[in-house]
Amino acid sequence: MADYLAHTPEEVASMLAFLGLTSLDELFMHIAPAVRLAAGNELPTGRSEPDVAQDFARYGRANRATGGSLVCFAGGGAYDHEVPAVVRSLASRSEFVTAYTPYQPEVAQGVLQALFEYQTLVSRLSGLPIANASLYDGATALVEGLNLAAAATGRSTMVISSGVHPHWRSVVRTFARGTGHRVVEVPLVDGVSDWSTVDVDQAAAVVVAYPNYLGVIEEMDVAARHAKDLGALFVVAGDPVAAGVLRTAGQWGADVFVGEGQAFGTALSFGGPYLGLFAVAREHVRRLPGRIVGETVDTNGRRAFVTTLRAREQDIRREKATSNVCTNQTLMAITAAIQLGWLGTDGLRQVGIASATGAHALFEALGDVAGVEPLTRAPFLREFAIRLARPADEVIAAMANDGVLAGLAVSSLTGGADGSIDGDASRVLLVAVTERRTSEELDQYVESMRKAVR
Repeated sequence: MADYLAHTPEEVASMLAFLGLTSLDELFMHIAPAVRLAAGNELPTGRSEPDVAQDFARYGRANRATGGSLVCFAGGGAYDHEVPAVVRSLASRSEFVTAYTPYQPEVAQGVLQALFEYQTLVSRLSGLPIANASLYDGATALVEGLNLAAAATGRSTMVISSGVHPHWRSVVRTFARGTGHRVVEVPLVDGVSDWSTVDVDQAAAVVVAYPNYLGVIEEMDVAARHAKDLGALFVVAGDPVAAGVLRTAGQWGADVFVGEGQAFGTALSFGGPYLGLFAVAREHVRRLPGRIVGETVDTNGRRAFVTTLRAREQDIRREKATSNVCTNQTLMAITAAIQLGWLGTDGLRQVGIASATGAHALFEALGDVAGVEPLTRAPFLREFAIRLARPADEVIAAMANDGVLAGLAVSSLTGGADGSIDGDASRVLLVAVTERRTSEELDQYVESMRKAVR
């Protein structure tokens, strides 16, 4: 933080002397009096650091009293995974925090190299050879994947499983109003996509979530075969954490992988920006949205990094652009690269296994609670859905009094009738478990649920 501290009086005097001036008033003398701040800033008197720390501690206690420290079992696309101290420390360095778009590679080599490493890691996660330097979030990444499929096939029908997150599907439908794409949603039966209901020709893309938003691990070979039969691109909306324990999208034959990278270093309370992951098979590289950072050599033969491809409207592609994406999530992408580099292959596998172990233990324990039943017995990873004897919103409110964030009401995600839920969605609760949850917290959840569903 030293780079941002105010100048000392000696430094100010030295700079004024260099300019041949004697005071700051003289420095600003050329500014017209009518636009000067005459009354001063009216700032309160400065306070000591211990006094300020005491205030923050008081605010923290008040926050905990109103549920700010609830033990989190909510998921639905944003997960309470551990963010190691090393990730927070490195990602908050000023050279990353203040970085924007690296138009001038000669002054942005560090950021470009970090993005190059990020692309490499996303490629490995997805099992596909080409990844871009990130997109805004998972939902908009899916939209870009469908735009790519339309450009590659010359078709406009998109077949999307209802297991794809409801918010993502909503974003797709919104964009389709402008692009003219026809969206066909495939219902779920017992938590799994029922591809037998699809009766379309000339589809551009078949989209399946892996696992789906209810946590279920879909039958990927069935979806892949369906895409092949339709002559469509196979688009996998994948959970990147699942790649630590499950087969990659590329291993299932995906043409396009999209995902949400929040789980890799971006806290739930970050404030808004998340991270869109995007990777493709090699034959689609020229249609890739956004930008790719590539490795080259400079005029002296030294290793260097540049933006190799920027197929967007703001650059040289102009009217031939494949996308209007004008930037990427540099800071979150670099944060994800740091987190993945810190975890490594074994660490990511451990996160996946610990999350799945805790989720399955909680699922089995809830089976003994009256008023709770599984929505489906289909296999799942770290998230599952249960049907309650009471409305999910009421159960969530009751468990919050015990210091537990019970999960998400599925009805709050779907906003009404949806092809992913049979029956009354208002009684369905989505529960997620990450590696951060302890066995004591799982026991606390079960006991709190037992009281809440009475």
